[in-house]
Amino acid sequence: MRSGSFYLFLVYIFAISISLAIPKPEDKEGKKERTIDRELSDQEHFVNEEHNPQYDHEAFLGEEAKTFDQLTPEESKKRLGIIVDKIDKNKDGFVSQDELKEWIRYTQSRYLLDDVDRQWKSYNPELKEKITWEEYRKLLYSFMDDADANDLDRSDEGPSYRDMLQRDRRRWSVADEDGDDALTRKEFMAFLHPEEMGHMRDIVVLETMEDIDKDKDGKVSLEEYIGDMYRGSEGDTEPEWVKSEREQFSKFRDKNGDGVMDKEEVKNWIIPPDFDHAEAEARHLIYESDSDGDQKLTKDEILNKYDLFVGSQATDFGEALSRHDEF
Repeated sequence: MRSGSFYLFLVYIFAISISLAIPKPEDKEGKKERTIDRELSDQEHFVNEEHNPQYDHEAFLGEEAKTFDQLTPEESKKRLGIIVDKIDKNKDGFVSQDELKEWIRYTQSRYLLDDVDRQWKSYNPELKEKITWEEYRKLLYSFMDDADANDLDRSDEGPSYRDMLQRDRRRWSVADEDGDDALTRKEFMAFLHPEEMGHMRDIVVLETMEDIDKDKDGKVSLEEYIGDMYRGSEGDTEPEWVKSEREQFSKFRDKNGDGVMDKEEVKNWIIPPDFDHAEAEARHLIYESDSDGDQKLTKDEILNKYDLFVGSQATDFGEALSRHDEF
């Protein structure tokens, strides 16, 4: 019989391991989004074919955007105005598309650096130049040395602990560019956020396929594609977005029309080539806010659409507006 503390430790380990996985956000209907949008937001850009304002909130403010409901509209507009002044690099009184795109990229870069810094210090409290695989394994997976094999292999719907260890080991080896089985801070960033690094993209695709490809035939069928996003109960009416996803699979995902997605088609799906998310979102925000049609935004135009940029009480976004270091 395992002790209660061991159960708690397993939960702790599971939570940390999941934090290293590729994000799979869900909307209210339980839809998972696989497309890599880490440059901007974990939120799905479109929900049920309608624009999702939460995407804008995270894109504009970054991962801190979570406590806007604690601010009055007056206070939020005041603080947003200060941010707008920072975005306007050339101080000409307008926010251009390039300035807005640069700000969106900055918010994501800040999140990544803060996250890597926090985890680097957590796993490497002595702040050594490198962390070895054995140090990392002992910290995160040493409980497996004395655990029952059946517990380690039990997976339910997600990966087992043994699977997670093997996946981390493989990802570690790919991130370890100099092959010394130890990661520098830069290599550790690639390990934590593989979707951000060009040389790690194949591991992102491989892990995604392992999650979705239930029959392990090396391809993703329509049933597996839908099953990863939606698991309705017997007798449930299939939501409209599921029907739309079936059409997306047939028309756009399965490019060669053979009824399945191979590795290259999965890669095109989750990591679209030659698509600048920050530029696309900057264009969208200008389109929504540019009342005079001059393709740039004044502070008043942004403040008039402050809920679009930073959220509302209904969406629980906007923590960046309460960060003292912003002001």
